Amino acid sequence: MPATSHLLMVRPVNFTFNPETAVNNAFQVPGKEVGAQENAAKEFDDFVSALVSGGVDVTVINDTPEPFTPDSIFPNNWVSFHANGTVCLFPMYARNRRLERKQHVIDALLTKFKVTKLIDFSYYENENLFLEGTGSVVLDRDARIAYACLSPRTDKTVLQDFCKTMGYKGIAFSAVGSNKQEIYHTNVMMCVTSRYVIVCLDAVADEYEKDELKETIKDSGKKIFEISMEQMNHFAGNMLQVKNKNGENLLVMSTQAYQSLAEEQVKRLNHHFKIIHSDLTTIEANGGGSARCMMAEIFLPEKN
Repeated sequence: MPATSHLLMVRPVNFTFNPETAVNNAFQVPGKEVGAQENAAKEFDDFVSALVSGGVDVTVINDTPEPFTPDSIFPNNWVSFHANGTVCLFPMYARNRRLERKQHVIDALLTKFKVTKLIDFSYYENENLFLEGTGSVVLDRDARIAYACLSPRTDKTVLQDFCKTMGYKGIAFSAVGSNKQEIYHTNVMMCVTSRYVIVCLDAVADEYEKDELKETIKDSGKKIFEISMEQMNHFAGNMLQVKNKNGENLLVMSTQAYQSLAEEQVKRLNHHFKIIHSDLTTIEANGGGSARCMMAEIFLPEKN
C-alpha cells in the first residue's frame, strides 16, 4: 500500500456546525458551536505540529473568509492527487461545500509538485449525483480497489466513472450506523493500510455484501482488523497511514479514536506503525469528521 509523506491541510477561518451537511451526517453533534472556530484552529495547529514533529511534510493552506466554507478543514472530499500527475475534482452534496474548490489551493501546490492532468467530476452536481473524494472512496492504491459504502453522498454511477477513468475496481456496499442511518462516508468505517484493512464489519448488514467485502480484502493480501460499532462511533475507522521522511510507517488518528481501541489492538498496530494521535474534539463534534478527513494525500511527482 503506497503511503505518502506529503499532505495537504487547509486551516479554517469560518469553522462551525454546518446544517447543510448535518442532514445525512450522524456524526455531527448540534449545540457545540460556541467557540468552534477558535477551538478548531488550535486543534488544527496542534495536529499539524504533531505531524511535522513526526517527520511528515505538510502543506498548510489558509482558507479564505469568502466565500463562506465552514467545512474547508476537510479538503480530501473535493480533491485527490495521484502519482501519474492527475488531480481529480469531485461533486459535493452540500451547496456550501462546493465552494471549497478554491483555485488558490491548487495554485499553492503547483509550486512544489507537477500536475499533468485535471479530471473534473464535479459536473455530476447538475444531475444531483455525488462522490466526495477519498471520503466516499477508500483507495487501495496497490491492488487498485476503490471501496465505497453507498449513501446520498456516494453514488454508484459516479463511482463507476471514477473507477473506469482512474483504473480501479469498485467495491460498493451498503453500511449503516448504530442509529440505522446510512453511513455518510466510507472513510469513517474503514481504512486501508499496507498490512490491515481496518473496518467495522458490523455496519454491513447484507451478508452477501459483507462476504464479498471480506473476500476482496483477503484477496488483496491484507488482513482484516475489525473494529466495533462503538469504536467506529469514536472515529476509529477514520485513520490514515502515512510515512515520514525517513520512510517509517505512521498511523494517524484522533485521540478519541486512539482511546477507543483496546490494549491488544494498540499492540497489534504498534508492531507495524508508529501511532500519532491528536485531540480533535471540537472538529469531530461540529464537522462530523476526524483526522483522516483533514488530510488530503499528495502523491503528485515533486518538482526538482
